[in-house]
Amino acid sequence: MSRMQTMQQWVAQVLGYENLEVVPLAGDASFRRYFRVFSAQPKASWVLVDAPPPESLEPFISLALAYRQAGVHVPAVIAAQYDAGLMLLEDFGDQLLHGVLTSESAPRMYARALAELPAIMRVTEHRQGQIPPYDRALLMRENSLFHDWLLGSHLQLTLSPAEQKLWEQFSARMIAQALAQPTVGVHRDYHSRNLMLTPEQTVGIIDFQDAVTGPVTYDVVSLLRDCYVRWPKEVVLKLAQQCRELLQDRGLLDKQIGADQWQEWFDWMGLQRHTKASGIFARLSIRDGKQGYLDDIPNTVQYLADVAADHAELRDYHEWITTRIQPAIAERSALIGAN
Repeated sequence: MSRMQTMQQWVAQVLGYENLEVVPLAGDASFRRYFRVFSAQPKASWVLVDAPPPESLEPFISLALAYRQAGVHVPAVIAAQYDAGLMLLEDFGDQLLHGVLTSESAPRMYARALAELPAIMRVTEHRQGQIPPYDRALLMRENSLFHDWLLGSHLQLTLSPAEQKLWEQFSARMIAQALAQPTVGVHRDYHSRNLMLTPEQTVGIIDFQDAVTGPVTYDVVSLLRDCYVRWPKEVVLKLAQQCRELLQDRGLLDKQIGADQWQEWFDWMGLQRHTKASGIFARLSIRDGKQGYLDDIPNTVQYLADVAADHAELRDYHEWITTRIQPAIAERSALIGAN
């Protein structure tokens, strides 16, 4: 029996309907496959997730249960077959938040998305125990993605001793800044391509299986300094401060934390996230053959340059990014385009 036949048979058994149609959906950066299941009578649809071993349905299911109990709008888990790696979910539709964002709608839509964060931040454990911490070891592994995959494998740069020292000092500073922040539940990939506008026009949240407990600004900067879309600086900073006030009102952030401290945390967390993301994009291209992610590297690295320009202590790092790394990215992109 083929994998498709196995999936179709399981779905039919779970739903109890005949003449179901199973249609592939666009994938993401993981190794899971997604399908939409249609029923003509009754007229309905669901999302089928294919995650055969060594992929796992955990911790997605445990997190989904915990999030729904906390009032986070994530898809309901209709059924799961752990041994086969199959899961049937509520269907949030096809409308990503990313697709409805305009200069006019963005402030309003982002405010709605930020309003979902307090509920996420309160979830720090599920039925299997505590959510893993965003600890020093994980931060170090993430930072190394930039060094190993972007600089080394993709750009094929050899760093001088001075450049290596600059990188190591910057990496250590990012880690220290992250660990200094208050700890909350973190979605860890909270951006416009992982937020849905459901048929009921509510914000639906997906792709949360990598959640951790970590820095309070992580999901905020992930959303507002999105790797896939860029907004005016003044819009981003205003929304970030609105989120600070929201979290203080909800008791998730000490009211003594002022605008300057929050901005410092926000900026450094963004530097860490974009350092990691640019490395991941290079890895997705090289290791997994997903070449489209190379197009997201320039925007992501531009965030590093822009934020570093606002911090005097990062003058040397800013110069390194703008005179060494960004030209190498442009040169590599031109070479790939020519081939």
